[in-house]
Amino acid sequence: MNRLRIVFMGTPDFAASILQHLVDKNFDVVGVVTAADKPSGRGLKMNESAVKKYAQSQNIPILQPTNLKSESFLTSLKDLKADLQIVVAFRMLPKEVWSMPKMGTFNLHASLLPEYRGAAPIHWAIINGEKKTGVTTFFIDDKIDTGEIILQREIEISETETVGTLHDKLMHLGADLVSETVESIANQQVKTTKQPEKEEKLAPKLTPENTKINWSDPLENIYNKIRGLNPFPAAWTIIQINDQEISAKIYAVEKEKALHSHNFGTIISNKKELKVAVQNGFINILEIKLSGKRQMDTKSLLNGFTFSKDAKML
Repeated sequence: MNRLRIVFMGTPDFAASILQHLVDKNFDVVGVVTAADKPSGRGLKMNESAVKKYAQSQNIPILQPTNLKSESFLTSLKDLKADLQIVVAFRMLPKEVWSMPKMGTFNLHASLLPEYRGAAPIHWAIINGEKKTGVTTFFIDDKIDTGEIILQREIEISETETVGTLHDKLMHLGADLVSETVESIANQQVKTTKQPEKEEKLAPKLTPENTKINWSDPLENIYNKIRGLNPFPAAWTIIQINDQEISAKIYAVEKEKALHSHNFGTIISNKKELKVAVQNGFINILEIKLSGKRQMDTKSLLNGFTFSKDAKML
């Protein structure tokens, strides 16, 4: 196998884990491109990306451009003399960047393309009640997530899967697929397939609007939405207690199919349980975070907090 000079581009934990896998497999990672440091927290301490932290631990050269078209960045990138670039959870690249290496630039996407192109594929697969998803490697072209597919691997989504558990499964599956893709490129054994043209499901960026729970939705839809956003960024709601409105994030839940006559959003609570009436049944809340309080299990919350008889989710 030809030993390729690889430049890796990525930012979050998902990408850092795959970079670590490449290094552990003794691939020649000659440089890393990641997001610029950002101030965060109350003290506005400069926060470094997970990819940067790992690259520093391995003494891998790091580039942190704010402008991917700047001459200084393009010159520094060219100086790394990459044969191949790998992109995992990064930004859209200009053609000057993705077309630079002789072996091209490929991306790992956490879905079975062409399904779930976009920023949040793991979340939306669960939110939409999919039974399977996977990972795809593809060569980057001038559109988002549309390039020719190199390899795909599929995985089942269980009935109780959360975005947290599925994220980790896809991260490990993706690491194996990336190394397999590099080997096939190095051995000149790549056979790509064009993405089929069909009405695809998209994975748009998560916003306060599309992460709010609609308690008039069917039981299954609400259940899928909550687990598809658990633990990050978490589905949220407004709770009306007497004349007060409190925002809350909802994490672990169970669904209970049942016939009832309650209005949707009605809260039923006692010392041991907290559930909300919806179409076709109830959502039993196991973990919740009220505004201004820490995240806690329902029993702990109910030890010191009482919901009024007319309390409801809005």
